[in-house]
Amino acid sequence: MASLQSVSFSSSFDFPNKSTMFGSNLKLRGNELTRFRFWDHYPKIRPNLRLQASRISPELTKALTKETKNNKEILIKEASNGYNPFTEMKQRFLNFKKDKYLGNIEHYQNLAEDQTPKFTVIACADSRVCPSYVLGFQPGEAFMVRNVANLVPPYESGPTETKAALEFSVNALEVENILIVGHSRCGGIRALIGMEDEEEDSRSFIKSWVSVGKKARAKTKSVTSNLGFDQQCRHCEKESINHSLMNLLTYPWIKERVAKGILSLHGGYYDFVHGTFEKWTLDYNHEVDDGHTCSIKCREFWS
Repeated sequence: MASLQSVSFSSSFDFPNKSTMFGSNLKLRGNELTRFRFWDHYPKIRPNLRLQASRISPELTKALTKETKNNKEILIKEASNGYNPFTEMKQRFLNFKKDKYLGNIEHYQNLAEDQTPKFTVIACADSRVCPSYVLGFQPGEAFMVRNVANLVPPYESGPTETKAALEFSVNALEVENILIVGHSRCGGIRALIGMEDEEEDSRSFIKSWVSVGKKARAKTKSVTSNLGFDQQCRHCEKESINHSLMNLLTYPWIKERVAKGILSLHGGYYDFVHGTFEKWTLDYNHEVDDGHTCSIKCREFWS
């Protein structure tokens, strides 16, 4: 298995069109496109589930609608006596059940039996970044992993919930894509950039966790020393995604699938300040001139 030293992922790539990304030049190989197929992979509907779905009578639907209306009136009355954070949440769930769950009962019955997502998405825990909302993933389409700063630790480090999620989604669910989604104004990255060199504080869970991205921090510092703190953070928000992509290749069962072409690794960056999204794919089979650095392909900018 190649180590990070023998297969490194620099932010310096040379694109033919000299497009700029991560503050460096990148190389994009042609107009290759990754064809995602995550809207048409629902499991086949079983006949018995069709029968179950057909048993939802108009009378039941009418009764549920009446119940939802009554509950809404009760919740409004309760809310007038003092704020309850679960009041609106309850109404949202009831609306979901009436409008989406019962409206697509066959799909949800299938999901009750099995899940076959095509994506594992690793995103930040930031409340402003919701992959299902921003990218439109529907139930059953993506296995979600969220942590501070959307980091992926290398395989050799100790156990984490992110590693457990990767093991399950790749080995058991056999997802075809792993997408790491970073974002603008990330507090975890700001904590990483703000750390002193070799700083260690076992009392801080945040500092202990974001130190996973220390190589991305070092790379950022080396190329942005003349820039301000906010610009360094923005650079590192993207740089850390690429280092996490390379960390994925330290997992033997991930690297094996990538080498066989049955698993693809992608990076994404959501800028919620300007409402844009960047997406790129790790090109495992292509090496640039130094023979060590992996390149990227299929870069897209959505705005």
